[in-house]
Amino acid sequence: MASKTSTKDIITLRGSAAIVSEFFGYAANSILYNRGIYPEESFTKVKKYGLPMLLTQDENVKLFLTNLTAQLSEWLESGHLQRVVLVIMSKQTNEVLERWNFSIETDKEVVEKGVSKEKSDKEIMREIQAIMRQIASSITYLPCLDEQCIFDVLAYTDAEVAVPFTWIESDPKLIANPQMVKLHSFDTKIHKVDTLVSYKNDEED
Repeated sequence: MASKTSTKDIITLRGSAAIVSEFFGYAANSILYNRGIYPEESFTKVKKYGLPMLLTQDENVKLFLTNLTAQLSEWLESGHLQRVVLVIMSKQTNEVLERWNFSIETDKEVVEKGVSKEKSDKEIMREIQAIMRQIASSITYLPCLDEQCIFDVLAYTDAEVAVPFTWIESDPKLIANPQMVKLHSFDTKIHKVDTLVSYKNDEED
């Protein structure tokens, strides 16, 4: 008779960095689609996290996001990444309209001692699903972007980190007196990601 035991999934630092950087790639695609930054027909539907997700087919954006997630994975693995912010700006004026803020807490013991953690893949996927659903429904709680927009990504790292030549220093692209919506968070037990979107409050005008 076969015996069955309940096993938890082991999460390593490299595995956690891969989960989080992949999440950023899908989250960025979802934000760009749901906020109408690129035309609907330039996205293709795939299944991920048990949900229908949309990925850009624009070669320039694909390349940008591929390079981005590779770099984020490296910084996550070294424990030096503090925050990633996807910024949506007016194409005409460069005014910042939205900031999608992903704050990252890293378990320093894992980075320093190489220990592993335990958490089931299903549980992590459920937490990520909740964030993706909130991004997908963002049209219901964010103001309509009724002008052509562009996006950029800011990465906040520890001061001692060497920055690749493809990255440049940037101002934080803040919004004065923004409205904020806190979204769900997810935790691999090694990296915890808190999500917040802030946006321009037109009532202030």
